[in-house]
Amino acid sequence: MTTDRTPEAQPSVAVWDVPTRLFHWALVVLVGLAWVSRKYGDAGLVWHTWNGYAILVLVVWRVLWGFVGSSTARFTEFLYWPWTSARYALDFVQRRPRYFLGHNPLGGSMVFVILGVVGAQGLLGLFSYDDHDDNVGGPLSSKVADATWAWATKWHLLLFDGLLIIIALHVAANLLYLVWKRENLIRPMLTGRKPAARFEDAREARIVGATRAATCLVIAIAVVLGGVRLAGGRLF
Repeated sequence: MTTDRTPEAQPSVAVWDVPTRLFHWALVVLVGLAWVSRKYGDAGLVWHTWNGYAILVLVVWRVLWGFVGSSTARFTEFLYWPWTSARYALDFVQRRPRYFLGHNPLGGSMVFVILGVVGAQGLLGLFSYDDHDDNVGGPLSSKVADATWAWATKWHLLLFDGLLIIIALHVAANLLYLVWKRENLIRPMLTGRKPAARFEDAREARIVGATRAATCLVIAIAVVLGGVRLAGGRLF
């Protein structure tokens, strides 16, 4: 097989399904809107609250999709031991060519970190009060003790700062791959395809139907909004 990895020189293979790509870019937009809606939204933070619901729905959907989605979206495909990720990092630094169809060991670890931080921040937001106005709180803020919502508010804000650092690292890693390894990781997340190569994990993704993704979305909406209502919270 030729070592030329340009899209023009090699046939392409399926890697990311449409639902996974929509999730990725929707999460990017919603995280940005979370800051905008907090900074410039309405006084009652209704826009910010619904933005938080949307983020939680996406996270729950992604967890479900990690078990029933297309092959490259499943957690079992990119859940690696820590020493495997460390070995991959060493190979990357030494510029040893290793290619993965889906997430490589470091990229897979980043997915779990981002989902964990975003999910935790969304959950904390349900119990938080506005740091500028104690009269405006999340849908479940009135259901917990003062010490609990104060703790939740503190970490809701701190995790966003942490998330910004993680996002910066994620963007830097993609740029580093493009410059150092000559591997474009952004284009496949737009097109769903990447140049064929000797991938270590699989030759091509097994794509599942959109009906399964829609079913997961309905379940995710029910879990988030239904969970808030069952806990005695108001939706807006």
